[in-house]
Amino acid sequence: MGANPTMAADKPTLRAAVLKIGTVNWELDTIKRNGFDTANGFELDVRPYADNGATRVALAGGEADVAVADWIWVARQRAAGKDYVFIPYSKAVGGMVVPKDSTSKTLVDLKGKKIGIAGGPVDKSWVILQAYAQEEYGFDLAGETEQVFGAPPLVFKSALQGNTDAAINFWHFLAKMKASGMRELISVETASTVLGLDPNIPLLGYVLKESYLKENQAMAKAFYDASRAAKELLATDNAAWDILRPKMNVKTDVQFETLRHDFRAGIPAPGNVDEDSAATFFALMARVGGAKLVGDTTELPHGLFAKVE
Repeated sequence: MGANPTMAADKPTLRAAVLKIGTVNWELDTIKRNGFDTANGFELDVRPYADNGATRVALAGGEADVAVADWIWVARQRAAGKDYVFIPYSKAVGGMVVPKDSTSKTLVDLKGKKIGIAGGPVDKSWVILQAYAQEEYGFDLAGETEQVFGAPPLVFKSALQGNTDAAINFWHFLAKMKASGMRELISVETASTVLGLDPNIPLLGYVLKESYLKENQAMAKAFYDASRAAKELLATDNAAWDILRPKMNVKTDVQFETLRHDFRAGIPAPGNVDEDSAATFFALMARVGGAKLVGDTTELPHGLFAKVE
């Protein structure tokens, strides 16, 4: 069922700044299409932007009430004095893929080879895989390989054309790469487990200001409940995905099915973020990624995670 504008007229509006082509739109579209926003007492207003930087500017400047980011970035902003809080959205993370005919079996086999990496030198997946390579094999992944950093579509294209020997990309590009025949060498989930990290921590989430939540005290729970309702539908109902397919930029059934599978795998368990597990994760990010990743803080800022349960 769709939201009734007349019913929603007296409800508070939550303005969401999102990347125009971002996968979060699949969830937000499901919220709107099924009236999960109005059922929880608010009206969701989705505002698309050309890049992630613009969504963060919109949030900072008051043009939007919520944006999407990983909580490492949110922690850095909070430590710098911004009143940002995090509501969990997804635990979908990347990994490393290689061509299907690659002889590489472990990260050590990439010595002297070229790795395409989306997200830059402090990409979270890259940081975790470096720590894993050192822990598991005593292998300096960054020092013993050549890295080529680029935008996710460029890393995707270069890998499929054979211009790199391995690639790290965002989860939805990885899904398409696997659908195109590449194979996963190591997942960030596996690496995290070896490192003693909790792979079930939702890294991506919705970011709001505490000042906004003070004025709209029920909004954190209301938005979280709408998000969970959408997740539950997308986890169980294939017909809900058929509606989304035109938004998913897929060229084949295999791409569509892989994206659906990997999105579902990224749905976190309901409930609050485990702060102890997050603190352990953040400490690793600070140790390996340094100030370029976490800024001037090495400890998880108090109050980072909104209480949603």
